[in-house]
Amino acid sequence: MILTILSGGLVGLAFGFVLQRTRFCMTGGFRDMYIAKNYTLFYAFLIAITVQSIGVLSLVQLGVVSNPYEDYSVLGAIVGSYIFGIGIVLAGGCATGTWYRAGEGLIGSWIALFFYMLGSAVMKFGSLNPLNKTLTQYWVISDDLAGQIGISVWYFVLVLTAVTLFLVVRYLKKPRRAAATLPSKYTGLRHYLFEKTYHKFTAGLIIGLIALIAWPASEITGRVGGLGITTPSAHIINYLVTGNSKMLNWGVFLVLGILLGSYLAAKGAGEFRWRLPDVKTVQRSAIGGILMGIGASWAGGCTIGNGLTATAVISSKGWIALLLTILGVWTASHFIFVKPSRK
Repeated sequence: MILTILSGGLVGLAFGFVLQRTRFCMTGGFRDMYIAKNYTLFYAFLIAITVQSIGVLSLVQLGVVSNPYEDYSVLGAIVGSYIFGIGIVLAGGCATGTWYRAGEGLIGSWIALFFYMLGSAVMKFGSLNPLNKTLTQYWVISDDLAGQIGISVWYFVLVLTAVTLFLVVRYLKKPRRAAATLPSKYTGLRHYLFEKTYHKFTAGLIIGLIALIAWPASEITGRVGGLGITTPSAHIINYLVTGNSKMLNWGVFLVLGILLGSYLAAKGAGEFRWRLPDVKTVQRSAIGGILMGIGASWAGGCTIGNGLTATAVISSKGWIALLLTILGVWTASHFIFVKPSRK
């Protein structure tokens, strides 16, 4: 148990700290692609996927990490990811975004987080589990895309790397105005940890490395997989209700570490404060959290479990889920932000 706490907790601590300091949340990234035609955060996300992909597939080939592929429902991935995408816009943050913003003191994120955890727990362990099983029994295939096609996975990694490099280089070549900055208050390590602003591409690189470390860090505890948020969130509710200590696994300490890491980052940067939302935000947060929990359970993962982790091992589920999550975000963004602005 000590190894599980330290391994999961430390990875989560680093992850939460980086997320808070770089404001890395893909809800805003996907939304900006549609509304502002700004792809900066999406390109940073591709960097994180690519870095992790090269590393983890090398570890799989070397036998350090176990085979990560499993069967999944294509129907569940499509329906669940689309619902999840709508939910994260209403909630104001994706799975990790909700966890790290809760660490900043946002009450709206705490509300969304509670209903997200509750929704996923009900789907995975509660009264809606039969519904979850019914949907996910249709159109079941292996998520080993390269194995299904019968070619080396490294061809896909090569294409992913080439596309990511092309998009990043093209972006960096565009002339940009220098942003005004305030004089530094701190020096040394404190400046770099709590004050310096980092480019989103730097954040993507660091997050990719943390995601890579998560694979062997969880493997040493007997868990096969990388970063994941939804199932551990459901496990917390399950443990609180049943007292079953088996629920306190690597993933649970990962998400608790994210919360603590975000709190420490926000506190050190002077950005932590309790903020009460208005009634409309409370309603949206609750509905969004429920949709997140239901959608991620059907899809077998969230923006991190599918969009960041599964895509890195060239899982067909990961890439299908990422596409449908983006479409869900765009749909919700159209009706919540774009359509009202046109009236």
